[in-house]
Amino acid sequence: MAGLAAVLALAAGCAPEPRPELSPSPAATTPSPTPTAAATPTAGDLPLDACVGQVLMVGTPVDEISPDAAAAIRDRGVGGLFLHGRSTAGVEATAALVAQFRDLAPDGSPRLWVATDQEGGEVQVLRGPGFDEMPFAIRQADLGPDGLRAAATTWGSQLAAAGIDVNLAPVADIVTSAESRLDNPPIGALGRQYGYDEQAVAAGAGAFAEGMRASGVLPTFKHFPGLGRVDANTDYTAEVLDTVVSADSPDIAVYRALTASGPSLVMVGTARYQGIDPDHPAAFSSAVLDLLRERVGFDGVVITDDLSAAAAAEIVAPGDRAVEAIAAGVDVVLASADPTVLPAMYDAVAARAASDPAFAERVRESCGRVLEAKDAGATATAPG
Repeated sequence: MAGLAAVLALAAGCAPEPRPELSPSPAATTPSPTPTAAATPTAGDLPLDACVGQVLMVGTPVDEISPDAAAAIRDRGVGGLFLHGRSTAGVEATAALVAQFRDLAPDGSPRLWVATDQEGGEVQVLRGPGFDEMPFAIRQADLGPDGLRAAATTWGSQLAAAGIDVNLAPVADIVTSAESRLDNPPIGALGRQYGYDEQAVAAGAGAFAEGMRASGVLPTFKHFPGLGRVDANTDYTAEVLDTVVSADSPDIAVYRALTASGPSLVMVGTARYQGIDPDHPAAFSSAVLDLLRERVGFDGVVITDDLSAAAAAEIVAPGDRAVEAIAAGVDVVLASADPTVLPAMYDAVAARAASDPAFAERVRESCGRVLEAKDAGATATAPG
C-alpha cells in the first residue's frame, strides 16, 4: 500500500507548467494524420548532432506543452517525446497535443517518436473518452492469451488514434510468488506482474505485445534484467541491489521468447545486480547490455528507465548519466519526469561525440537502430 500511495502521490503532484506560445494551425486542433510510408533517413544521412537528438527522449506533462520539452524538440532536434503523468482528456485531446509537438520538429527531421506508459491498473497515463479502463496486468492474465491479445489490440488502436507510436509496456518482470508479492514494491505490490513464473509472464506479456503490434504500436518489454525480486523501488530509492538474478535466471530467459516474437523495444532498469555487475546500475552497465545482446540475442532498440528524476539515477550528474548509458550500449536515454535535464544530457553527449570517435560511432550505431525502428513502424501503420 505504501508503494501504491507513492505512485498516486507522484501522479497527483505534477504541477501545471506554463504553455508556450504556439502559432495556431489545423494540426493543433485535429488528430495526428495517418503516417505515410516515406522512407526515414539512415544514420549515415544525418549529421552527428542530429543523431544525438535521435538517442534522447524528453518528457512532457500529458495535459501540458512543457516549454522545456518543446525547446528540446524544436531547438535540439530531440527525436522522442514521452507523455508523463495522468490524463482523463481522451483520445482527441491527446492527438491534438501530439500534433502540436510534431509541428515543432525541424523540417526534414525523422518522425518524432511519441511514447507513454499504458500498462493498465495504476500505470495508465491516458484515460477519458476513447480510452478503455485497463485492468492490472495480473488481472489481464485472467483473460488468457487469446482474450488478452484481442483486448490489447483494442487498447493499441486507441493509442494509435491518439498519435502514440511506442507503448512502454508490458512488464516482463517475474515476481517470486503471490504470497510475497507485497514485498516487491515496484511490481508485485502494484499488480504489474503477469504471473509468478517464466511461462505465465511470457504468455501474458507476449499476448499484450502482439495486440499492440497488431494496432501499429511498438511494445516495450521491461525492466531488464528484472525488478521482480527487489525490495525497494528505484524511482524513490538509490542503490537498489538485486541479489538473486544471474545470467542463467528465468528473469533473463523470458526475454528470449518475448523479443523473438516480433518487433519491440527493451527497457533496462536502474537497479544493480550482484550476480551480473554489482558496481553499476543496469542502465550504465556494459555487462548487462552485453547479456541482452549476446545471451538473449536482442538487436532492437534498448531504452533506459527514467534517468531524469529517479533516485537511482540522481546520484550521477545528468550529462554523465546520458554519456555513461550510451557508452554502455543503450540506444535511447529517457528523461521522462524532468525535462529540464535534457539540455545537459544533449550537450554532454554531443561534446563527447565530438571529441571521441569511438563514442561518436556508438551514437551513430544507436541512431541507426532508432531510425530503422521508426521506419518499420511508419511502414506498418501506413495505409494500403
